[in-house]
Amino acid sequence: MRKIILSICITLSLLTVSCIDDDVTAPQDLEIQDFVWKSMNHWYFWQSDVPNLADAKDDNESDYFNFLRGFSDPEDLFENLKNQSLDDFSWYIDDVEAQLNSFRGISVSYGIELPRTVVRTSAGSDDVVIFVAYVVPNSPADNAGVERGDLIYSVNGVTLTTNNLSEINKIFTETSISLGVANFENGVLTPKGDDVSLTAVEIVENPVHFSSVIERSGTKIGYLVYNGFRSTFHNELNDVFGTFASEGIDELVLDLRYNGGGSVLTSAYLASMIDGSQASGSDFAKLIYNEKRNAENGAIFPFFNNATLFNKETSQSEGTVAINRLSNLSRLYVLTSDKTASASEMIINGLRPSLEVITVGTTTVGKNEGSITVVDAPATSNNQIYTNISGRTSSHTVGMQPIVFQIFNSLDQSDYTNGFEPNIEVNEIDFTANILPFGDENEALLKAAIEAIEGSITKSLKPSVKVHAIGKIPVQKFSQEMYIMPNENIN
Repeated sequence: MRKIILSICITLSLLTVSCIDDDVTAPQDLEIQDFVWKSMNHWYFWQSDVPNLADAKDDNESDYFNFLRGFSDPEDLFENLKNQSLDDFSWYIDDVEAQLNSFRGISVSYGIELPRTVVRTSAGSDDVVIFVAYVVPNSPADNAGVERGDLIYSVNGVTLTTNNLSEINKIFTETSISLGVANFENGVLTPKGDDVSLTAVEIVENPVHFSSVIERSGTKIGYLVYNGFRSTFHNELNDVFGTFASEGIDELVLDLRYNGGGSVLTSAYLASMIDGSQASGSDFAKLIYNEKRNAENGAIFPFFNNATLFNKETSQSEGTVAINRLSNLSRLYVLTSDKTASASEMIINGLRPSLEVITVGTTTVGKNEGSITVVDAPATSNNQIYTNISGRTSSHTVGMQPIVFQIFNSLDQSDYTNGFEPNIEVNEIDFTANILPFGDENEALLKAAIEAIEGSITKSLKPSVKVHAIGKIPVQKFSQEMYIMPNENIN
């Protein structure tokens, strides 16, 4: 029987990189730069394509140290070592502990999720708005009455226009903020009241945002809004599928339009819940690393019958639970947008060999690569995996998350770097004037999926009010990822 290798897979096992082929010890002032170069040389997927990552680069100690001294900021060195034409998703980490918290769903924020697209308030106007995609329950935004579909038109008293779109970024960077919130009433932007003042706090976001069972003409449709593949919420995800199973759903609509990815282990668990016809241990996805990491090539993520549960604060294992697996689905509807990425696309690609997967919405990101979190720690072998952050002996907090592999399904398919185009195109942005709550059967994307199930939809859904999109806000760091948290290693 082929060995299932999960311990070296997708992002976020804490991997050591200190034990490289040479014994050169960098001077203290180059400690971080040395760590950056050695880890990228060892793990980076495109290592052979980057001249400055050539194995011979550190053969001459003096030349090597002079090269490192050319980068006073280690992050500048990291950026220099990336494949500039292919890599949009490798990141430098200033604080590993804070980053690991975010992967558990713990962050300091207002609890507001935004789409990427900004729209004009009317044709020819320089004023713009961005709608609230959703708010995290019990977050500052939720407690202040901000709701999905609200339109943000000002930040800290500054009205948003085509000339100051960067003001929107303050929602992600400031610890306190005031927002002007409005709705369209009879086609006119109308403030809901006074500006909303918010202070960021530490929140824990349950990615299982909303679920329901919709019955139409005797057909039961399971609907799940799932916003992140977080391994510390396996129980909550499994419970939803327990409800779907007990209700006897006939169809499933999986809403991943705001899901930028997360744990690949969790993605494999979700696939196992959706397609119970696949035998435990059969291939769901496999990983291919760089030429130097041939020993890791072919690592497999299978379908599972049981899921490991992890503590929400420590990520320590807390036992296992039997997965609630649906066995009667022949197709899956997935709601998508330009924020659907990574582990979400892994679901689409990984289930296509066994199910008909119908996408509804807009084109996904197109991220078929994954990363690992590397930390500066001693090791006894090049492939040693640290599952405890305390394994670091360095005084600095720096880590990195470089792309180290490409992911394939069981048919060796991985050709979606341009994203998955929707089978049924519905652009939620076009409905900015009438963004309905999740689960409302008239909400644009859900309505399209229901009509497709009933066989009454065309290839696109047109809005009653056309808005005027002008551009997109930047992708936030770590918002489109695939990874394994420490202690998720399962052999």
